[in-house]
Amino acid sequence: MSAIERDSMEFDVVIVGGGPAGLAAACRLKQLANEAGQELSVCLVEKGSEIGAHILSGAVIESRALDELFPDWHEMGAPLNVAVTEDELYLLHSAKGAVKLPHLFIPATMHNQGNYIVSLGNVCRWLAEQAEALGVDVFPGFTASEILYHDDGSVRGIQTGDMGIGADGEPKDSFTPGMELIAKYTLFAEGSRGHLGKQLYQQFKLDANADAQHYGLGIKELWDVDPAKHQQGKVVHGSGWPLEKWAMPGGTGGGFFLYHAENNQVVVGLIVDLNYSNPYLSPYDEFQRLKHHPVIAQTLEGGKRVAYGARAITKGGFNALPKMTFPGGLLIGCNAGTLNFSKIKGTHTAMKTGMLAAEEVFTALQTGDEGGRDLTGYAERFKHSWVYEELESSRNFGPALHKYGALLGGTVNYLDQNWFKGKLPFTLRDNHPDYARLKPASECKPITYPKPDGKLSFDKLTSVFLSNTNHEEDQPCHLRLKDPTIPIQSNLPKYAEPAQRYCPAGVYEVVEDASGVRFQINAQNCVHCKTCDIKDPAQNITWVTPEGGGGPNYPNM
Repeated sequence: MSAIERDSMEFDVVIVGGGPAGLAAACRLKQLANEAGQELSVCLVEKGSEIGAHILSGAVIESRALDELFPDWHEMGAPLNVAVTEDELYLLHSAKGAVKLPHLFIPATMHNQGNYIVSLGNVCRWLAEQAEALGVDVFPGFTASEILYHDDGSVRGIQTGDMGIGADGEPKDSFTPGMELIAKYTLFAEGSRGHLGKQLYQQFKLDANADAQHYGLGIKELWDVDPAKHQQGKVVHGSGWPLEKWAMPGGTGGGFFLYHAENNQVVVGLIVDLNYSNPYLSPYDEFQRLKHHPVIAQTLEGGKRVAYGARAITKGGFNALPKMTFPGGLLIGCNAGTLNFSKIKGTHTAMKTGMLAAEEVFTALQTGDEGGRDLTGYAERFKHSWVYEELESSRNFGPALHKYGALLGGTVNYLDQNWFKGKLPFTLRDNHPDYARLKPASECKPITYPKPDGKLSFDKLTSVFLSNTNHEEDQPCHLRLKDPTIPIQSNLPKYAEPAQRYCPAGVYEVVEDASGVRFQINAQNCVHCKTCDIKDPAQNITWVTPEGGGGPNYPNM
């Protein structure tokens, strides 16, 4: 395809991603500019069809950052309507049995009094309304497909994705070229495993002094339940069966959540650590059988499932934090891995990093800065913030669970958080990348999962339908294989091709027909969870942005 002429637009700041970090940064930038009586142009692009369409979280959130950003958020109508009223934590020791842990022995970070059960998608929709009211240009349905650089290597901005390119790579009649969005500074807030963030890590060696990053796959469903079983404000967490090694050969860490939201709805989900070793493990199927455990089934039985989704979670924490600044831009939120896994919460930390970034960028621009510099002052702001203190105090939480499992690791974390307040005089580390943990299939036991019953458990395609996922079919595949031969020639004989199991949306299949065995990619099903980009043992799959507006459309998630 010949060179394309592109229009360009210039802004003081461009923000990539309409999640909590990006929206908080946008709002704070315009607050500061408006307070100072200064003109400041801020543009935010979001690949989802609308703000909130791709947002997926449990979610029980702390309002700490929101309290700072909009102190009168309650009067402003922010959708934080359900305060937590009750906390329960279970250790599941079998398919039927469970032990409810006394409140006294729950790690302090798992206490949720004062927090709120929310739809994070709806919180982001509300934040976008505030951003627009403050003067931010919000562009949903536009992907940030490429990073633009100055000749000196500093970030110049981003290019939005072309629309109307056929699967053959050639323009269709509907072709519309992407635009160049030029900025003095660009903030990358793409969420977990952002595809541009991944490039920035490599370009600027941002993780050179960090531990290996770690991830979990979060799978979530929204249910309408019998009002008699609904207890608005109740929060339930648990771990153990079916994931732990003593419950399953080649098991892994993780845990479930069950939150009683408003309107007789509950959210139920499972987080599966992606450091598992058995290639036969299927996070999706683990979640489906988990729902038959009495602790969960007693709430769901007789109810109706109304939504489904999945998303990777960056959970390496303090030890895996990268350098967050580089010439011309900053990484914020889950793009930098600021989630506090000891709380299973990243919204408040993401928002605060966005606010800190906004303050650093605005201070620079106030002095007449023309952009392109490495704003290292952001690192100092971060180091002196409550986010840094919170993440540092929970630095051992993930490694303890990885090394010792739910029972012993949980005991270490209880002592660390409740008795030593996160100040144990040592730091546990886990420097083994998640993808490198897979063992050959020949060394592992296959896992037989029960057939879904259509009442509590369901097949993948039925679930994908509930995520409202849709992509323009005639477009280049956004799941790129560096070497197309690896899935069948290498991954299949060595690892039983785990992509057909780790993907929670049925994107990858090994198909055998008259022409032989082939690897099939059903890109239309992709819910943008990024698990393939993380877990493929050959690191052969690269997730890139499809056409803007494609992917899931999550309502109330």
